[in-house]
Amino acid sequence: MNLTVFGIGYVGLVQAAVLAEVGHQVVCVDIDANKVERLNQGLVPIFEPGLESLVKENHAAGRIKFTTDAAAAVRHGEIQMIAVGTPPGEDGSADLKYVLAVAETIGREMDTPKIIVGKSTVPVGTCEKVKARIAETLKKRGREDLTFDVASNPEFLKEGSAVADCMKPDRIIVGTDSEGTEAVMRELYAPFNRNHEKMIVMDVRSAEFTKYAANCMLATKISFMNEMANLAEQLGADIEEVRKGIGSDPRIGYHFIYPGLGYGGSCFPKDVRALIKTAEGVKFDAKLLRAVEERNNEQKSVLFDKVNRYFKGNLKGKTFALWGLAFKPNTDDMREAPARTLMEALWNAGANVQAYDPEAMQECQAIYGLRDDLLLCGTKEAALRGADALLIATEWKSFRAPSFGAMKDALTTPIIFDGRNLYDPKAIARHGIEYHSIGRMAA
Repeated sequence: MNLTVFGIGYVGLVQAAVLAEVGHQVVCVDIDANKVERLNQGLVPIFEPGLESLVKENHAAGRIKFTTDAAAAVRHGEIQMIAVGTPPGEDGSADLKYVLAVAETIGREMDTPKIIVGKSTVPVGTCEKVKARIAETLKKRGREDLTFDVASNPEFLKEGSAVADCMKPDRIIVGTDSEGTEAVMRELYAPFNRNHEKMIVMDVRSAEFTKYAANCMLATKISFMNEMANLAEQLGADIEEVRKGIGSDPRIGYHFIYPGLGYGGSCFPKDVRALIKTAEGVKFDAKLLRAVEERNNEQKSVLFDKVNRYFKGNLKGKTFALWGLAFKPNTDDMREAPARTLMEALWNAGANVQAYDPEAMQECQAIYGLRDDLLLCGTKEAALRGADALLIATEWKSFRAPSFGAMKDALTTPIIFDGRNLYDPKAIARHGIEYHSIGRMAA
């Protein structure tokens, strides 16, 4: 099938590359000429396991192309997929200006019937706005004879495993009331729907809402577990043992119940805020969602508070090693990462940071530039040298089995503040290192 994807950010690029891999002819269009040029040279702008080789191979085979020519892109695809960003506005609501700009472009350039597919995470009712914008643009052109349909097809990708999530989705949500559109979408996703039926077809508004509901449910589990971790510390319980106990209940499960420094990234914070604003728009008090957001905002400061208490508020001039900058492993994404809250609080207190992350160093440099109080180190071991303590903000696999003897020798003070509970407190104690984690008593 011929497919056009508007927006080659994270979602658009992954989805386009995977659809090209199974044989669809995909044209990706973006207004960022530099990004398009780099992709045409084989330079993938984001880190995601498996994505770079997928893009390069399919580009070389001619199954995926990148362009700034919106008119040609619209003419190419019988399906027009909108995967542009929906950044939060000042009040937290989703900004639809890019989505509606694409809708206007499609209406202006289309000369054959089209199916427009909303891939971006958008508030309920957005597909109706897209449909109205296209119809309005066609009317201005005098081309009301051109038929089109608008469907919702939200993505459920996890950064760090997005390619695998696309290749083997656990569900494919399609919102449409058109049998013709449903048939086309089934054909588009047939290569991913062979093992068992994964496609769930529903009305458009329900499909749009499903994406928000899913992300907010996962965010709720994280915030709940962090609240339990904070309470466990006060009660003298070990939240890691509690996690095993409750996770064994299949109604709860082990996913998203790891205590830590809160969620970050491009989805959960934005989507929770957007759904809160949507609720306010219909005069519904989303008490639980507001509590989820409040707990998460507070949780990002937990590790700094532990450090500040330990050093009795005297952090000026001290140096801290920081392992982990990305909001989660297997990505270079630092959007709303807990590490950012932690570093900024340390800087405000007059401390210095020696940081290391396997993938997010360049992103950190781009965000903060050159600072006297930030040293980006080439290895995790280099970050330790001469530091007053080690702080851990991201649970990269390479952090899980360090040389504790070398760590103790490198640190000025043998102490770890672990925001991800990577280590066994008793094992750490045997190495003569003081250990503070989340939801467990200090070792």
